[in-house]
Amino acid sequence: MAAEQIVEPGLSDGTREAAGDSRDDPAEALRHAAVAFPGQGSQEPCMGAAWYGHPAWHLVERAEEVLGRPLAPYLLSADDAPTATRDVQVSVFLTSLMAWEALRPVLGTPVVFFGHSLGQLSALTAAGVLGFDDGIRLVAHRGDVTDEVCRRQSAGMAAVLGLDREHAVWACGAAPGECWIANDNAPGQIVLAGTDAGLRRVEARARELGARKVIRLEIAGAFHTPLMLAAVDPFAAHLRTLSFAAPSRPVVSNADALPVESGAVWARLLAEHLISPVSWRSSQLGLARQGVRSLVEAGHGSTLTGIARRTVPQWETRNADSPEAVAALAEELASGPAQAPVAEPVGR
Repeated sequence: MAAEQIVEPGLSDGTREAAGDSRDDPAEALRHAAVAFPGQGSQEPCMGAAWYGHPAWHLVERAEEVLGRPLAPYLLSADDAPTATRDVQVSVFLTSLMAWEALRPVLGTPVVFFGHSLGQLSALTAAGVLGFDDGIRLVAHRGDVTDEVCRRQSAGMAAVLGLDREHAVWACGAAPGECWIANDNAPGQIVLAGTDAGLRRVEARARELGARKVIRLEIAGAFHTPLMLAAVDPFAAHLRTLSFAAPSRPVVSNADALPVESGAVWARLLAEHLISPVSWRSSQLGLARQGVRSLVEAGHGSTLTGIARRTVPQWETRNADSPEAVAALAEELASGPAQAPVAEPVGR
């Protein structure tokens, strides 16, 4: 669940050292890219319209065959824009995988994949850990089991801006057992999740502690907290039916911010992830220390590139949220010393 894009001055301790003191040639830096996939919260009406008629649209048609229900209206019509958790998650996944299908021949194989919350399933599919059919079924199942939990609770999520992690923990003390840190996204950008009543108390405490702004997110559930515990067992049961291959490149785990090069551990990690916070800031800083020099966001919107500019400002950041954006990136890369290799499309 990604918070809205906020860019403010200032760096966390260690950010500049992790990122380096100067920018590379942009085209060269983009050849050392991490590809990031957004999560729920990035959705908008007509979010798939840019891809209609593009060759990557075959993924929507395939997903409709696999799931046995129409999905295109969620991506093309403002009147049919998804609101239920199950429909939102499928829509976000499809726009991300269409973006990756277009981006892959342009960028070649990235250094690493990572995804924010739901985006982790997009990253695993892009990296070949899951086939497309298994990926879309898993996303649909995740949406179903979490939607059921959401409908039984009055809960949500809120982005807290201008407060560090320590003070966010103190704020959660206003509602013990009801509110937790769900995402640590960037310096001064924390997402809390909990019961509606608990969030109201914590939001008030956060403002008292100096939060610049508190924004309730359009997410009907307390993801990445103990309130999602009822979804873990049915989700884990589905995960046990799948085979997880080794990734083409490492995929960063949201839980501990470490790159994972094995497929075998993902059934456990994904089940635990429903009730574990997203360590997004640590993921970015860790990748910067390991030599990643740029981030390309594959999917709708620009939330993750905004967060990256705040966390690792020396990174080159690009969006691949439309065919036009991918074409612009291809032109930029063509100006460099070498062409990226061509790869097979996803899902074929």
